[in-house]
Amino acid sequence: MKKLALPTKILIGLVSAIIVGLIVPESFANTFIKPLGTLFIRLIKMIIVPLVFSTLVMGAAGVGNVKKLGRIGGKTIAYYLVTTSIAVFIGLVLANVLQPGAGLEMPVNAVYEGKEAPAIADTLLNIIPTNPLNGLVEGNMLQVIFFALFVGISMNFVGAKAKPVEAFFDGFAEIMYKITGIIMELAPYGVFGLLVPVVAQYGLDVLAPLAMVIFAVYLGAILHAGIVYSAAVKIFANMSPITFFKGIFPAQTIAFSTCSSSGTLPATTKCVKENLGVSNETSSFVLPLGATINMDGTSLYMGVCALFVAQVYGLDLTIGQQLTIVLTASLGSIGAAGVPGAGLVLLTMVLQSVNLPLEGVALVAGVDRILDMARTTVNVTGDASAAVIVAASENELNIPSDTGVSA
Repeated sequence: MKKLALPTKILIGLVSAIIVGLIVPESFANTFIKPLGTLFIRLIKMIIVPLVFSTLVMGAAGVGNVKKLGRIGGKTIAYYLVTTSIAVFIGLVLANVLQPGAGLEMPVNAVYEGKEAPAIADTLLNIIPTNPLNGLVEGNMLQVIFFALFVGISMNFVGAKAKPVEAFFDGFAEIMYKITGIIMELAPYGVFGLLVPVVAQYGLDVLAPLAMVIFAVYLGAILHAGIVYSAAVKIFANMSPITFFKGIFPAQTIAFSTCSSSGTLPATTKCVKENLGVSNETSSFVLPLGATINMDGTSLYMGVCALFVAQVYGLDLTIGQQLTIVLTASLGSIGAAGVPGAGLVLLTMVLQSVNLPLEGVALVAGVDRILDMARTTVNVTGDASAAVIVAASENELNIPSDTGVSA
């Protein structure tokens, strides 16, 4: 009997979670099933920092020169900014067409106390760690990325004397890849444990008042991934969109379940390398950077939700105000990277930029987890598409002839 591939197992886990979640009580799901998801999340968190650090060091060392590293970085950031702007635009168009908040009168019983997003200047300064070990311990991904790049680049300058250090990180990175593979085998059970409590809590009926905004966000996510990313990988990397989405599917399901781009990073790295043929050098640089600053799905969500709030309160936004949303969401996605609950933090900032009531955040905060599933999946898919495109531009993409997905 042929062994089931990992994506098939994950899909079975996802479907099973929906069925079980609709049957079992919420208390049962939280007590007996949720620990499976918590265990999976802890295993993933365990490897994020050592995986990112070791692979980035080797990625920077493998690039060979600072000029090439700067070129790859420039392409990556430019791609993320362009796709993020497109994502906000799609969100705004859908919100204008579907009018998710029109005629909806919802009492705002709770006021969301939004955290202030950090200023861009502070974010840039905070990239440089005063204590690299502290950055590693706290899991500050921007600081981890900065220090790892410095170590990798400096290894090139040192030359022969740095070879033992390079050999250590090379071996350590391989160990982390192996651990990632082991943890990924547990993904079907992790997905099941994460989704059952969510379905048990929300069910289907309670989503009715916000059904249109949920529909708009999910439709936007599908359109952005299906049109923008498909066109990008086909035009710039000559890769079939079917090959791309089939290859990244396991990472997408992890993203959908965990709602964490950083938490999905090990799975994304495994998928783009083994299924899409992206080189070590490109994937180890582009993906950690994307998990930190690329927020296409979040930006799309902000476009929809900002207009939703305006419509609920009966306020009309001018074209200029909507363009402000595009600019604020695109640039703010970098400034708020790594902040817990970044979607709601950014939404607060966007509402402030066009003078909308901050109380409106409470309207979507209740179903934020459901919206987060869609936006994180888009974020991770965008990271993978960037890795494919940048690798192709550097002639470091080796598309597998067998388009099957590794188990």
